[in-house]
Amino acid sequence: MQEARTTGAGGTGVLRVGELRLVEAARPLTDTWQHITVEPRHTTLLGISFRPPHIAALGLDAHATLQTLLAYPMQLIRLGAYWDRIEPEPGVFGTDELDWQIDAAERAGVRIILCVGPLKVFSYPEFFVPAHHLRQPFPEHTRIKPSAYRSLIAAATDFIARIVERYKHRQAIVAWQLEHEAVDPLGIEHSWRLDADFVAEELAALKAADASRPIVMNGFLPTSLLVQVMQRWRTRDQGDSLAVTERMANIVGIDYYPRQALITLGRKTLYLDGSTSRWQESRRKRLCAWTSTQGQQLMITEGQAEPWETVTTPPNPAGRQMFSCLPEHIITNYNTGMRWSQQGCTLYAYLFWGAEYWVLRKQHGDPSYLQAFARILEGSQ
Repeated sequence: MQEARTTGAGGTGVLRVGELRLVEAARPLTDTWQHITVEPRHTTLLGISFRPPHIAALGLDAHATLQTLLAYPMQLIRLGAYWDRIEPEPGVFGTDELDWQIDAAERAGVRIILCVGPLKVFSYPEFFVPAHHLRQPFPEHTRIKPSAYRSLIAAATDFIARIVERYKHRQAIVAWQLEHEAVDPLGIEHSWRLDADFVAEELAALKAADASRPIVMNGFLPTSLLVQVMQRWRTRDQGDSLAVTERMANIVGIDYYPRQALITLGRKTLYLDGSTSRWQESRRKRLCAWTSTQGQQLMITEGQAEPWETVTTPPNPAGRQMFSCLPEHIITNYNTGMRWSQQGCTLYAYLFWGAEYWVLRKQHGDPSYLQAFARILEGSQ
């Protein structure tokens, strides 16, 4: 029988039933993040992902935002080659946006993982194929096989080759990322999925373009029973992205999101909270064992550090913070990853997801997200 109880938190109640939480989403500001012990990182590289599409959605200036973030003493940043931004129309191949991002990271002495896509890159909507390469949307409830999309796979592998050729001389780039959660559907937005054979052809093209650097691929680690069951059902025919990543990548990336909003009910929101769930443990331990025996590395490609609410762009309430990711969660989520390392599951890197949101919060009078990140960088040494 599931436990149900109500507790006080910031003056408002939290109804808990198993992994479900019904709570008022916007919480009062607190200084809790200042009093949490920060686990040491040891050899793990710390950094962020940088998402120009998300910056545009937040109404921020991309150059200023990146300069603000690179002022923090991180070791690693993940950048993306967004196909539709680089090749917006036939015959156009413009890399100015990516050029200045790489230049800025190099000047700051920060290493780079470059996601070459090509179809799926991190940042909503996670699909950036130029319209002239895909005239009709993919059919729902299908696996996208290379045999059915020969012109698309040819264009995709050509894009990979051109991006790698342009940047492979950059010493700051330490790894390439291929696709983002390569064979998974995107939530409820679409049910089509890339076939593993499609990704395998892209992988061959990437290795041919540069065999000297490791290849990162990533997948979503379910932290709750409900998400685990749904993911297993939706990807049952070829496995999910983590399963494919284990077979193909040099560096296996985990996307780790303990708290996710499900539905808003008036002033309250129903959340899944897997931060203390045991469902993630068995999969994570299998990943650790597999990567160790196969000579692969393991990293957190996305450690939740931004709210996951019921809207695409996270809310920015004045004087309040969102329950799905409070500033203290940036630290506790990071600490969880570092404890994996202490249990024999050494992480190559930990990338915080949500840095652009931190800058937005500071501009609106709440610097605590950035300050929590700074505490980690300082306290983890």
